[in-house]
Amino acid sequence: MRLYHNPRCSKSREAFALLTDRGVEFEDYRYLELGVASEDLEVLLELKNIIRIGDLDKGSKYDLDNKSDLQSLLEINSKLLQRPILVHNGKAVIGRPPTDILTLLHEV
Repeated sequence: MRLYHNPRCSKSREAFALLTDRGVEFEDYRYLELGVASEDLEVLLELKNIIRIGDLDKGSKYDLDNKSDLQSLLEINSKLLQRPILVHNGKAVIGRPPTDILTLLHEV
């Protein structure tokens, strides 16, 4: 289980605390430092609104409905990845609100 986590983000910290408080073992994955894990790209690209639109350059020529463009964006700038995201058993969920990550816990 991997939590894409930015400790400067309050929602990300909330998701981290939810998992920790429940005693769930997970990888604290600092995607801003490490980039997006290649083994997670496929499942992440299935998520709706995976890109932080507000952080995207104005006038961007990327098509956000195109998986190839989304992958390029995430590989170029991991800062654009929505957060927090929990990945587990080939599934992923964006923690907006943070309690949404709990939907994957029944698979633990």
